[in-house]
Amino acid sequence: MSTVKQISGKCLDEKLLGKMMSHVNVVANHLTAMQNYCVGYSKYLNDFMLPFLISTNYFNRVEQDKLIMTSPLETFRSYMDLLSFNLELSNKGLTAGMEMTNEYFKREVPAAVTALINTVLDINSNDMEEFTSRHSRMTQAVTRIYPEAIRNVESEFGFHFERGTGVKFSETDRFLLYQVLPTDPSVPVREDGKPLIILPPFVLGANILAFLPGENKSYTHCFANQGIPTYIRIMKDIQTTPAVQVMSGEDDARDTRVFCEQIMARHGKPVTLNGYCQGGFSGICDILSGELDGLVDALITCVSPMDGTRSHGLKNFLFDLPARFNDLAYGTKMLANGNKVADGNLMGWVYKLKSIQSEAPVVAFLRDLMMLSPRDHEPVKISKTAAALNYWLQNERSDLPLSITEMSFASYNIPITPDGTLPIRLFGKPLNFKRIQEKGIKWLICYGERDDLVEKETALAPLDYIDAEVSAFPKGHVAIATSWSDPKSACALHTRFGDKNYRGPVRFHLDMELSSQTEDI
Repeated sequence: MSTVKQISGKCLDEKLLGKMMSHVNVVANHLTAMQNYCVGYSKYLNDFMLPFLISTNYFNRVEQDKLIMTSPLETFRSYMDLLSFNLELSNKGLTAGMEMTNEYFKREVPAAVTALINTVLDINSNDMEEFTSRHSRMTQAVTRIYPEAIRNVESEFGFHFERGTGVKFSETDRFLLYQVLPTDPSVPVREDGKPLIILPPFVLGANILAFLPGENKSYTHCFANQGIPTYIRIMKDIQTTPAVQVMSGEDDARDTRVFCEQIMARHGKPVTLNGYCQGGFSGICDILSGELDGLVDALITCVSPMDGTRSHGLKNFLFDLPARFNDLAYGTKMLANGNKVADGNLMGWVYKLKSIQSEAPVVAFLRDLMMLSPRDHEPVKISKTAAALNYWLQNERSDLPLSITEMSFASYNIPITPDGTLPIRLFGKPLNFKRIQEKGIKWLICYGERDDLVEKETALAPLDYIDAEVSAFPKGHVAIATSWSDPKSACALHTRFGDKNYRGPVRFHLDMELSSQTEDI
């Protein structure tokens, strides 16, 4: 009998100890989660607010001059309009934050109530210990695991030409030209093939076009792996290269002409010019200037803004901004050597403000929390795609030459004329889309159906003036360079896809090459 009592007492003690430890774990998990909540949100808030603090310096510098040159009444009106603009922007961000918080609570509160009831009723599954443990792991995923995955993907993201993945073919004072080699060692480069030059975006750099080559997700390598002589133009470091800092649109066109001449001399065929995002706008301006006559016979633009005044989001944002402050001077950085450049980080922040409903700190933080929430006791897994995208957004932003920025700024503030003339001039000459047809240049325009950065209307503006082939890709702005750059994807770039049998950019180029070979025969 005494033995039974001893065993019963021991079991009771173990059960009591287990409950005590469970309570201790609940408190420990809760404290860890709260600490990570604070650390994580502070990081997201800091990332959002840092460009704001930088912008206040630019604002003060510009306003010191404008206050002297502007009447007090006009200044007062502009400041009141700016206050109204900021209040409306803040209201949008606050409303979006409350909606996201509500969504988060709707998801987590029922689970918390269930866990509390199970704990009170001594039900072992889904109790408070398990609930707080999940929250602790979820917040650690956002504050530690996710940032670590982003840092670790650096070795797989981008070109890494220092490893011999490409050959430096040429350079000017402003650009380097690399030939991109196939990642598949069994694929030879066709020296007699039709060559292609890729012009990457200025602000967010070239590496997005070599997203994850080891995972077969690379826009540039989609061309190279078909044996196409593939070249990419890389802008030199603007911080250390004065020639880049003062580069004009004319310099861009002249350098592109030099590269095209050298490539055509090597391969004996006209070049296909392929611009991604802002690179596409730069490419069309180079062609319309006449500098590339006889050198380029085909153009591919991907998610490129051709008429920024048709952009619903950014157009409305700029329209609501008081006219006094719609000025590039408020985003201009003065370098140590006295040259002025457009601040790339600030330009990225402007796009965040435009999309404040989805980019407000609390919205982004809670969205990532829900995305990284552990499921079925499994460890949190961060996909390389998500890590690489965030590495690109966090580390690849660059300042811009002021003249190049002024070209884009004009395209977002001044519409194309009814006869197809762009709001900028190169070499003192007007640029008109109709020159494309006059020169017989084939043009493929690719856009993203859910692109909220360069909307469909912005990318397809040239169709109001000339004929061009169009390919509509599902998803958003970078999907062509990421999701659809996988040769096994549903919209692979070397295939025809969709209900309308669209041609991917690689398929378009290969067909151009085949057509030229047939003509030669």
